[in-house]
Amino acid sequence: MAKKGSLTINSENIFPIIKKWLYSDHDIFYRELVSNGCDAITKLKKLEIMGEWQKPEDLKFKIQVTTDSNEKTITFQDNGIGMTMEEVDEYINQIAFSGARDFLEKYKDKANEDQIIGHFGLGFYSAFMVADKVTIDTLSYKEGAEPVHWESDGGTEYEMEPGDKKEPGTIIKLYLNEESLEFCNEYRAKEILEKYCSFMPVEIYLSNASGEPEYETIEKDELRETDTVIETIVEEAKTEEKENENGEKEVVEVSPAKEKYKIAKRPVPVNDVNPLWNKHPNECTDEEYKSFYRKVFHDYKEPLFWIHLNMDYPFNLKGILYFPKLNINYDSLEGTIKLYNSQVFIADNIKEVIPEFLMLLKGVIDCPDLPLNVSRSALQNDGFVKKISDYITKKVADKLTGMFKTDRENYEKYWDDINPFIKFGCLKDEKFAEKINDAILFKNLEGKYLTISDCLEENKEKHENKIFYITDEKEQSQYINMFKEAGLDAVYLTQNIDNPFVGYLEQKNENVKFLCINSDLSDIFKEEVSEEDKEAMKADVEALTELFRKTLGKENLDVKVEKLKNENVSSMITVSEDSRRMQEMMKMYTMPGMDTSMFGGSETLVLNYNNKLVQYILGHKDGEHTNAICEQLYDLAALSHGSLTPERMTKFIARSNDLMLAMAE
Repeated sequence: MAKKGSLTINSENIFPIIKKWLYSDHDIFYRELVSNGCDAITKLKKLEIMGEWQKPEDLKFKIQVTTDSNEKTITFQDNGIGMTMEEVDEYINQIAFSGARDFLEKYKDKANEDQIIGHFGLGFYSAFMVADKVTIDTLSYKEGAEPVHWESDGGTEYEMEPGDKKEPGTIIKLYLNEESLEFCNEYRAKEILEKYCSFMPVEIYLSNASGEPEYETIEKDELRETDTVIETIVEEAKTEEKENENGEKEVVEVSPAKEKYKIAKRPVPVNDVNPLWNKHPNECTDEEYKSFYRKVFHDYKEPLFWIHLNMDYPFNLKGILYFPKLNINYDSLEGTIKLYNSQVFIADNIKEVIPEFLMLLKGVIDCPDLPLNVSRSALQNDGFVKKISDYITKKVADKLTGMFKTDRENYEKYWDDINPFIKFGCLKDEKFAEKINDAILFKNLEGKYLTISDCLEENKEKHENKIFYITDEKEQSQYINMFKEAGLDAVYLTQNIDNPFVGYLEQKNENVKFLCINSDLSDIFKEEVSEEDKEAMKADVEALTELFRKTLGKENLDVKVEKLKNENVSSMITVSEDSRRMQEMMKMYTMPGMDTSMFGGSETLVLNYNNKLVQYILGHKDGEHTNAICEQLYDLAALSHGSLTPERMTKFIARSNDLMLAMAE
């Protein structure tokens, strides 16, 4: 006789949880029901190990998922431990009474908790997010157990009675509601299974009950006992007409007649039960690492290198972190770190476990010890999670510093690609910064890679405790050439992250000052000027300042007149370091197109007293072309410092034409 009743609510929190599921990832029920099947099989394997159950020789553990778009159903079938009527009553009818927890309690001295996925009995109820009706057919592995049939419409009323299942295991069938019919599409099902179940520890097979049968052809000697032969194909012998030794033509058999079989297509599991991260690093080849990377991240650019995490104490954690080639032209640099719990996918980029700066990497982390909440989709916030996060940070820092010390050549080769990641890490994570500090490199004008101490040591004769840097090789080419001619060095810091990073380096290294190559003119470029000469130049300096301010219409323009050793340089623009940093910072935090000049663009126009053009201006203050030459010198200085606005560029080109015409006349 059928037993009827209302489902017992064994937790005050069940409805908020199901409600949360209803409004988040609808596809999660696939993960939950397949996970339950994995658990059921894992339990049976444990019982076999403990000698409490004998596995039949021909039994192959698997989970079968079948979609049927005609019937609008999805079926999940496992050949695991199964349930008795009493167990269905406990685990299904009393919501949140965890079968996994009860099992572990009973076998806590014999079983290893790591491999039991379901820490809560709620996974099954995710089925009601998408189904109007759910049925269970189950038979326990226990000798003499009776099969059970259970069904429920809507998840509050149920009916349970003896069933007719012949083999141990469980079949769960979902009759989908109208809004959820996408889930019985075979291709959608495959996509979801690949998302959540790609590495589950039991083979998962997907079939389509309403699809056309599929076939494949195999050689005769490839036939297996499990194959279903549809027909035998006889290929006739192939012959060709050839000349023999006597020059006579004869028909020769090129390949003999052979039999092939057309068989029902062999099922292929959708998952890999032995993911690479479960292997010991010594057993993995470079090609395996690269192949795994391509498969999981669909990225066909090779990763630079990787870190294989393999830890048993004080917590169980395995994984592989890849350093991809970053495209630094994009502001949003985000990788993907997939988090697994006993080979079950939880989510991408969970910030409690993965430190923020590591989000630039791509990788997988499997931690069976994660304290998951009931829905498995979020983490309980506790100190344990912080320890996992700290461990991952430490392993990444150890890998990088180890490479720096023992494989400097390769480390330098990767530096241009990995430095945004390392700099971001230093800004975001103090522990990482402390470990990596000595392995931070700078590329100099000769293309050599130097540490901070190398930079200071190499240049201490010319300027103590200063490091000059380049932010834009093209715009600062005039300054770079002057530095090279003077035997001065500078380093390249050309990325967005370098502006805040320079500030960070100055905080960490007391007395060290970073100066942009165009922030000021070093004394090494200037001639020594006596007090007498300065006095003699005073009137000329005032005249030039007044003339340039008036011609350019810039009343507050800062003009400096210097005697530069290189007579060919007529004019330059320098921007103070503080002002430049403020401008860079404002560029990062303001809307595109906004004028950032208001945030302190205090530029200085430097005129070379030794240059003939500057002397010409002094001798022809009221000359016909003097104003045009002043504007031209200012624009040339601006061009060598950066770029002109479209309006100024138009005027510059027109003025250049006029001046050349005047010369031609």
